[in-house]
Amino acid sequence: MKPLEMLLANAARSNRRIVLSEGADPRVIQAACAARDRQIARPILVGPEAAMRAGFAAAGLSAEGIALHDPETSPLSDDLAALFHARRKHKGVTPEAARAAVNNAHVFAAALVASGQADGTIGGAVATTAEIVRTAIQVIGPKPGTPLVSSFFLMLFCAEQHAKKGAHIFADSGLVIDPDAEEMAIIARSAAESFRTLTAEVPRVAMLSFSTRGSAAHDSVSKVVQATALARAADPTLLIDGELQFDAAFVPDVAAAKAKDSPLGGNANVFVFPNLESGNIAYKIAQRLGGAVAIGPVLQGLAKPANDLSRGCSSEDILHMIAVTAAQADAACLAEPEPAL
Repeated sequence: MKPLEMLLANAARSNRRIVLSEGADPRVIQAACAARDRQIARPILVGPEAAMRAGFAAAGLSAEGIALHDPETSPLSDDLAALFHARRKHKGVTPEAARAAVNNAHVFAAALVASGQADGTIGGAVATTAEIVRTAIQVIGPKPGTPLVSSFFLMLFCAEQHAKKGAHIFADSGLVIDPDAEEMAIIARSAAESFRTLTAEVPRVAMLSFSTRGSAAHDSVSKVVQATALARAADPTLLIDGELQFDAAFVPDVAAAKAKDSPLGGNANVFVFPNLESGNIAYKIAQRLGGAVAIGPVLQGLAKPANDLSRGCSSEDILHMIAVTAAQADAACLAEPEPAL
């Protein structure tokens, strides 16, 4: 089964509740209907109710089976405001300010997830990454034991022209601008966990640089070497190598020439970039010139799933993100401790 088909099939089996915080956007409406019809998720849309219903009517689609919540009128708003106040009162947020904050669709959606009334949330078709990430951190919060929220793109190489087919992760390609060695190591470990969650395959992590095994000397190369050592020390079972140029991580013949003792053997599936600039450029080249399907940016390091969209996304992109968010929700549910008897 192709990676994308597997992802959609797994989401259909889980049938998670995924809330989309830009519910009046025509792309979101199309994706929600597709998710409902294909039973990939149980969609929840948040936004002005009149605008959402007008959007369904304009598209000739039915809202049946899709929950619609207008924060201004929803009976859930008071309880969600109380939750937001409890989480932000240490920052000086008053009950009145919390109630006003929940009128924001992104805050309302994140609070639904934090309260357990949804399994994951998605926004960013209209809003900026900064707003989506800030809201997720404030309302849902970081995963215990994970000191850094980062992101990745799930890159699917499935086309006929791709010599290597399958799923790969590019991290961080959407959030952390210039990680230091410790942060790069955290990104590597989080990306490996994300890859295992989404594919059920063993992650093979390449720490990327413009140098392979000391072929160049620079502070930025030293950072990658240090990050590799930190990640390996934190998890000795992790299959990781660096510093490597992309070709030495991806092409077995090049790996044999440049890094013949590499445990990856030119077959990495998780690529960790030294900074956001290189990671973002790389994923766009792979998508636009290489024909890869790029799903993301997907956030990692949160207590429960909350994901960002590109403002240039299509309804199909949103559908794919719904499936990814459902997979993350499954993993988060399995990771929760059993309740005490």
